[in-house]
Amino acid sequence: MTESATRAAYDAVAVLYADLFRTYLDDLPLDRSLIAAFADLVRDRGPVADVGCGPGQITAFLHSLGVDASGVDLSPAMLAQARADHPHLSFAEGTMTALDLPDASLAGVVAWYSTIHLEPAELPEAFAEFHRVLAPGGHLLLAFQSTDGDAPEPFDHKVVRAHRRPIGYLAGIARRAGLTEVARLLRRPDENEHSPAGHLLLRKPSG
Repeated sequence: MTESATRAAYDAVAVLYADLFRTYLDDLPLDRSLIAAFADLVRDRGPVADVGCGPGQITAFLHSLGVDASGVDLSPAMLAQARADHPHLSFAEGTMTALDLPDASLAGVVAWYSTIHLEPAELPEAFAEFHRVLAPGGHLLLAFQSTDGDAPEPFDHKVVRAHRRPIGYLAGIARRAGLTEVARLLRRPDENEHSPAGHLLLRKPSG
């Protein structure tokens, strides 16, 4: 799916999406704990970018945990929702395959269900960008729809076509981009989900 198609699809549903997901973390204690653990790793080490931030709920949660967090998204309508809900935070338009950020400028990057719309050929570009903007020792936290199988699977996401991907598949792309795996978790779907939830914590080596 092209970036322009993804942008248009999310622009069209931004208000509804923000209403649906504004408090969704309240019912996911394990996900909150993972984000909190990430916050412990990056707090006071520098800024963090929430890439594909949507209406900003993860950005705001990180901020509540003492993280210097800002959001990036390709959808202007989503960014309008984020700024309305979180006027004290910074949000910018951008794409994860070409981040408008200096090299080695971030203590952390979060991509929370935002890599799912990337086509296979775009994934190495995105992970190379994550590696580029992370400072040595910086961390990357990913969440994504996963699968119990060995191969990626396209699926009809409610907004725009997306991909389920095995944890090992994404870990391999991250490794080839120069990132080291710290931890992985596959959470079984709850009653509102149709896929296992994959999580990866990665680190840019210090030396």
